[in-house]
Amino acid sequence: MAGTSLFGIGVSALRAFQSGLDTTGQNIANVNTPYYSRQEAMFEQRPPQFSAAGIYVGSGVDVQDIRRVYDQFVINQVQNGTSTFQQTDTYYSFATQVDNLMADEQAGLTPGLQNFFNAVQEVANDPTSTAARQVLLTEGQSLVSRFRYLQDRLESIRADANGRIAGHVDEINGLADSLARINQDIVIATGRANGKTPNDLLDQRDALLGKLSELVSVRTVEQDDGSLNVFIGNGQALVVGNQANRLSAQPVGIDINEPDISIDINGTLVRITDHITGGKLGGVLAFRGEILDRAENALGRIAAGLAADFNAQHRLGMDLNGALGQGFFQAPAPEVIPATGNAGTPVTVTIADTNQLTLDDYELRYDGANWTFYRVSDNQVVPHTGTGTAANPFVINGIEVVLGGGYAAGDRFLIRPVRQAARDIDTRLTDPREIAAAGAVTADTPVGNIGTGLIGAPVVLDPTNPNLLDNVSITFTSPTTFDVYDNTTATAIATGVAYNPADPADVLAYNGWQVELSGAPATGDTFTVRGNAGGVGDNRNALALAGLQQQALLAGSTATYSDAYNEMIGDVGTSTRRAEITSQAQKKLLDDAIRTREGISGVNLDEEAANLLKFQQAYQAAAQVIATADSLFQTLIDAVRR
Repeated sequence: MAGTSLFGIGVSALRAFQSGLDTTGQNIANVNTPYYSRQEAMFEQRPPQFSAAGIYVGSGVDVQDIRRVYDQFVINQVQNGTSTFQQTDTYYSFATQVDNLMADEQAGLTPGLQNFFNAVQEVANDPTSTAARQVLLTEGQSLVSRFRYLQDRLESIRADANGRIAGHVDEINGLADSLARINQDIVIATGRANGKTPNDLLDQRDALLGKLSELVSVRTVEQDDGSLNVFIGNGQALVVGNQANRLSAQPVGIDINEPDISIDINGTLVRITDHITGGKLGGVLAFRGEILDRAENALGRIAAGLAADFNAQHRLGMDLNGALGQGFFQAPAPEVIPATGNAGTPVTVTIADTNQLTLDDYELRYDGANWTFYRVSDNQVVPHTGTGTAANPFVINGIEVVLGGGYAAGDRFLIRPVRQAARDIDTRLTDPREIAAAGAVTADTPVGNIGTGLIGAPVVLDPTNPNLLDNVSITFTSPTTFDVYDNTTATAIATGVAYNPADPADVLAYNGWQVELSGAPATGDTFTVRGNAGGVGDNRNALALAGLQQQALLAGSTATYSDAYNEMIGDVGTSTRRAEITSQAQKKLLDDAIRTREGISGVNLDEEAANLLKFQQAYQAAAQVIATADSLFQTLIDAVRR
């Protein structure tokens, strides 16, 4: 019986050490397999047997389990670190493109603005020069081309970002399907093994979760049956057991060209764009909202502001044909997109004051009783004034909105005041003679005046006034009174107007212009204000146009055009640098987490080689035990046969 018992012990040891060798071999084979967790054979004594001698005798060894060596907390750290690093790295990669584009000393806007205003100054220096005027037209078109080039590049980056979003969503859906299938496999395998964990399947699931974490931040909850539920966003279930909910990258908002992230929950699409964080997808979405949208709006605001301001000043001058100046630029209009299914007519949106424009886009919503403006970036209500009529339009941050009719609750409009302005700006003038370098109105002082009265250069207040260019005489009927007469229409405009010689600047305004009178005119002294036809050498309006470069005409009178552009470059550069630093820091944290995981779950070849030798020797010893048991048994058989 001793031989039989010894034989059983040897066989159990042989099987156990074979499992040890198999496990060690599995570890060595997967030393370079990502997400593989080292395994250990867990040996356990068999229950002892009560012998005929009245004592308990050992019965051998069993492999109680093949243990997967892992730390779930560390695994979660690796997954979270992967998600955070991929987000910041993707954000940095895209931000760098915008930063390099805007800060380019050759292709950026700064040299274009400088060259344009240099050309304006050259016209002011020699308003009679056709060559200087032609250069101004050329530099104007060159500036427009720069705006369009930058806008086109930004739109190209946007197209790339949107394409990445769609691609990442497809990858996420594929991984979600794989996770659902492997969940099912794990549940089945666990059931078949009476609760023993299928280690290799768990490693495969961790690998899938690792790849998913590269794309989006996830939260997991393990179930009693061994399956793992996966959540994204602010708690939306991506995987529940063996079922996967699919993401969509189709437009859900008003803009049909801007993909949103939605999740299909029981056949209903739920928009979760604003809740997606982490991973490459979170990085692209954050870049699009924080840098790209603002960069396009900042560039557009400069284009809209320059066009409006330059046009307004240009219309106050007179060209070489004796005509009032017209718009130099084609001023861009706001982009207005109605929601699909709106009941009412479109709304009309115009830019009323470029100085008050912000970098925000708005969504105008109707609830059946009231209209409300929401800022797109954070969905916060933005206050407005007015009633939306033509006489009293809605006014909000430099734009005016006039409603149409037939609206129903739920009607919405997306309003982008300057998003496409850099693309839509253009030059209107083609004839250099049409550049209005001269002042539209001039003032004359006859040599026969005997007093010391002076009249300043006229300032145009309203270029649309039909009598702006009329010949108007100002005749002093006494040192303290004067009459105003329109010689063109032969109409007395005013008589007996009081004048105070002690006032250093008495302002007089008629027919859309104003002048300053000063000094001590004598009775009978006359001044004339008239249209400046023939004033080819006059450069007053050209000087005013050149002066726009140094005026703070944007962002509530806090920024010049160059200031606004440099601020945009600074903001993008700061965000890019911050993303770079964060990415580097997150990479180090991720590497640390990976090293910690490798220290726990990774395969150490030296250790496995030692285990291999240990189990090999043990296996050989177990074989010797079996051989000894067999020899004893044969001795017993031989003794019985005698």
